[in-house]
Amino acid sequence: MKPSYQPNSKLDLSFTRTVDVPRSLVWRAWTEPELLKPWFCPLPWKTIDCEIDLRPGGMFRTTMQSPEGKEFPNEGCYLEVVPLTKLVWTNALLPGYRPSVATETCGSENASFLFTAMIELADHAQGTRYTATVIHADEAGCKQHADMGFEGGWGTALDQLVAMLKKGV
Repeated sequence: MKPSYQPNSKLDLSFTRTVDVPRSLVWRAWTEPELLKPWFCPLPWKTIDCEIDLRPGGMFRTTMQSPEGKEFPNEGCYLEVVPLTKLVWTNALLPGYRPSVATETCGSENASFLFTAMIELADHAQGTRYTATVIHADEAGCKQHADMGFEGGWGTALDQLVAMLKKGV
């Protein structure tokens, strides 16, 4: 069966890394709110709240806090959940597949765009092959996300995830 997602370099941002922690722990860090909050956004930002209803149509909600104390709530909907392998969610839909509207994104009142994100995990000889992909509705949203530092920000968050897991969960 042909995958439904087809990459588009004008609309998508993606990176793949190998991390030296087990896939099962990376999965837990993405799917258990108390494990997600410590690493989810690059310091000095914080994730101060998280709610996960891990099923298609279920809620993925976080509240991020800037170093100045401003809060940025984000709510989305899981589209696909393949245990230990793949998470797909979007901020274009609310839980129960209700349509959403774009809201401020992570620290910029000018950055509001809709996206779908995928985290794909696979076993690797050195631990876990980790791929993060974010699909945007248009080139402007993709550029905004790239300019916000997608790979640097999501990569730093991944580094924080790995460091947390190495300390033990």
